[in-house]
Amino acid sequence: MRRRLTPLSLLFLLTVCALHQVQAQQYPAEKPLGATAQKAPAYLKNAGIDQRLNSELPLNDRFLDERGQDVALGQYFGQRAVVMALVYFKCGMLCPQVLHGLAKVLPQTGFHAGHQYDVVVTSIDPSDAPADAAEAKQHFVSMLGPDAAEHVHFLTGQQQSITDLAQSTGFHYVRVPGPDGKMDQFAHSSVIMIATPEGRMSKYLSGIEYQPRDVRLAVIEASDRKIGSLSDIVLLYCCNYSPSQGRYTVAVLRVMSIAGMGSVAALVLVIYLLNKKPKQIAA
Repeated sequence: MRRRLTPLSLLFLLTVCALHQVQAQQYPAEKPLGATAQKAPAYLKNAGIDQRLNSELPLNDRFLDERGQDVALGQYFGQRAVVMALVYFKCGMLCPQVLHGLAKVLPQTGFHAGHQYDVVVTSIDPSDAPADAAEAKQHFVSMLGPDAAEHVHFLTGQQQSITDLAQSTGFHYVRVPGPDGKMDQFAHSSVIMIATPEGRMSKYLSGIEYQPRDVRLAVIEASDRKIGSLSDIVLLYCCNYSPSQGRYTVAVLRVMSIAGMGSVAALVLVIYLLNKKPKQIAA
């Protein structure tokens, strides 16, 4: 049986879309993913993001978890969406900001690790060891709460496994010299990625500060919309994911169409009430 949109439901749609539009205006548009300054060093041209939506991750590749145990990437998939980040644990600049932003936003989504999503953070530096991963995870979990630890995984690996994962996600990075001249640092984009339970790339969110709305909607879409509330469904109708900006933006035409339907419904309701009142008096 097909549902009819009542005036109240149209009002609900309009309210949610309007709130979303106001919220979206508060956040400035992000630069395109992988964008760098015009006068950036030449080697940074090789660092960035090439979004490979729906690409399959190398689930059979092996890594070491934070306890030093040999694991397959695929063992973290199959049940829930997976929020991913590629960083390196000895980084003292961008990577801690990415991880801090991720740990900060996840509790704000209203979702919980192990229920709606899992977290997998992988180092792009083959010299990182499980001890480095354990230290980074400890700080990360301290922001999420101890209950999340079982569903948060920090991995290190050999170069081939790292390369396979980076290529499948379109994550391009280059080794660069540090302050001492040693080639022990990496230039890369700041981005988190959301994959489906089946191990395919779904969404990329750029920056180091992530909006709870964007992360929540990305997890819902990666889960094939099997989770989430009615208001989430409305928000997904009222906005589109912008790959170039790495965030969700208001779908203006859809909001206008809902506003138009709402106006018609309100007019019909007024006419109905005006026609009904005399009959009630006559009775």
